[in-house]
Amino acid sequence: MSEMKQPLTSIWQLSSHDKPYPHLDYNIEVDIAIVGGGITGLTSAYLLAEAGKQVAVLDATSFGRGTTGHSTAKLTVQHDFIYDELLSHVGKEKAQQYYQSQNDALAYVRKLVKDKQLECGFSDEDTYLYATTHHGEHRLKREKKAYEQLDIPHEWVTELPINLTIRAALKIPNQAQFHPLAYVSFLCDELNKKGAQLFEHTVCQKVTHDNGSVIIHTKDGHTVTAKKVIAATHFPFIDGGGLYMTRLKADRSYVVAGTTNEPWAGGMYLSAEQPKRSLRSVELHGKTYILVGGDHHKAGQGMDARNHYDALRTFADEQFSHFTAEQEWSAQDLTTLDNIPYIGQLSSLQKNVFVATGYRKWGMTGGICAAQVLTDLIVDGNSLYSDLYKPMRFHSDPSIKHFLTENADVAKHLIQGKVQNDYENIAELENGQGAVVKHDGKRAGAFKDERGDLHLVDTTCTHMGCECNWNHADLTWDCPCHGSRFSYKGEVIEGPAKEPLKKLD
Repeated sequence: MSEMKQPLTSIWQLSSHDKPYPHLDYNIEVDIAIVGGGITGLTSAYLLAEAGKQVAVLDATSFGRGTTGHSTAKLTVQHDFIYDELLSHVGKEKAQQYYQSQNDALAYVRKLVKDKQLECGFSDEDTYLYATTHHGEHRLKREKKAYEQLDIPHEWVTELPINLTIRAALKIPNQAQFHPLAYVSFLCDELNKKGAQLFEHTVCQKVTHDNGSVIIHTKDGHTVTAKKVIAATHFPFIDGGGLYMTRLKADRSYVVAGTTNEPWAGGMYLSAEQPKRSLRSVELHGKTYILVGGDHHKAGQGMDARNHYDALRTFADEQFSHFTAEQEWSAQDLTTLDNIPYIGQLSSLQKNVFVATGYRKWGMTGGICAAQVLTDLIVDGNSLYSDLYKPMRFHSDPSIKHFLTENADVAKHLIQGKVQNDYENIAELENGQGAVVKHDGKRAGAFKDERGDLHLVDTTCTHMGCECNWNHADLTWDCPCHGSRFSYKGEVIEGPAKEPLKKLD
């Protein structure tokens, strides 16, 4: 297996040359302010601008470089085992709405690509949810019955187009895949033409209200005054009484991209069994890359991340002849208590603030669906799917069980981090290594860079005080409670934390 050329950068980022956008350094007023420049925020901005609204989009880093730029970028309604579950928990009508809303999102992108002659690597593909065990096949049969009840076009097959031995698979035809950052770049260009204001490297910290307006306050002390605000920041950058930190679970998963000497037969694939294995291809610069994904775990709580990458590379080696791994990266995804995204008003206390989050690894159709729902709510005051996705819903089954389980897990890791005494010796760190150490008698995080310079931080997460763990593969400090991530220097990479880790002398 080859070494990575540029570790931990997605293939989408390496193949994109996006133009930079300015940092917000003055106060502005708009109709709609959108915080978060991923697929949800930018699609929302595009739809709202088309509806005649003055729009501003603000991102803490660069557009599309968060979860969107780390996705496997499948556009499909086949979201693992979801429809049998939805029938059991929310009934046929809402299960049908879920399918229809996700299908609407796919149809929207397909039409946009056609109408605008958009070059974003869009290709029509069949999707397969496949089983290799008796138990997996049993689950597939239950999901097939759900497809039948909901009139979802499908086919039961016992062979795949690729060389993978299975017991059975559920095939859904006419789905799609694309290059997510090429799509993002198109949206940014179009928004510029429509007069929208786009700002990168602008951290939004809080909102206040004044005479019916919502005011966003940035970290640098500037303000954005708007009639309505959309929080499309993955984990909501404000809570507003919604208690989102108790109702969202953060998972990490991994992707390895590589080449093989055997032809790719097309299609997108997901295993029924754990650990999950996801497969798709992408054509870049005349080469075909196979994307192998999976190995998810709760953020900040997995084993050494290097082991997850190695597991995916081993799987690829077993399935494809002469597989050469060329790139690898990880992604973080949020899941709600009932596996249905939260899309709508942030809370009853913040009626002019809207949120979209919790796509459960299906953020491409999920994010575009969210943009459509939010646009309908803002422009028309209603959406066909608003009741299904409303953030403040609560289904007793499975929400209560998941609420108790997840918050007990947070409490456990909060306590464990405080009593941990398994420290490594700073003097034994090699260049490029990080570890939890004892510094001045207290827990600290140490990283020695390639020049041998030592970086010391307080590992206490600035969100809720949990102790962060070192991620050997990504070179980050990851919080096991709510999924915040920090660079080895302590800088915030991913929320809900807003403040960096404290640097130590």
